[in-house]
Amino acid sequence: MKAPAGTARKPGKTKPKAKGTSRASKPGTSAGTSASRLIDQRIRDLGGWRGETLARMRALILEADPEVTEEWKWMVPVWSRHGIVCTGEAYAKVVKLTFARGARTPDPSRLFNSSLEGNTRRAIDIHEGEKVDAGAFKALVKAAVARNGSPAKKR
Repeated sequence: MKAPAGTARKPGKTKPKAKGTSRASKPGTSAGTSASRLIDQRIRDLGGWRGETLARMRALILEADPEVTEEWKWMVPVWSRHGIVCTGEAYAKVVKLTFARGARTPDPSRLFNSSLEGNTRRAIDIHEGEKVDAGAFKALVKAAVARNGSPAKKR
């Protein structure tokens, strides 16, 4: 049986995930309309500096932890490993990467520059012409994955 458009099945599972939660383990998978393909399309649709920025940050996330899973939720790219690491949103003047547990994630390079007042999330707003330090960003992604822990450590 084929999964409905927008969903992909994990090996060994018989039910598709809830609507809007497409999963793909890596870019280039061929499971119908995979999350990776939706992210590719989003980058193409954005074009210009916003598309380039989202593509660069996506590449850095996948370099930081090749086990990260790409998902498509809430009509935006989501990167997960043992829980959500971050989402990638594009607005008219900013590309925003929101880290689900950013408030508890070490950020020694002080990349977080948005959503600083909350107790849970933190974000990085990237404006046209700005560059994010690749090494510091990959360290932040690794710290976020470590913060999520393994499934056995989840509350």
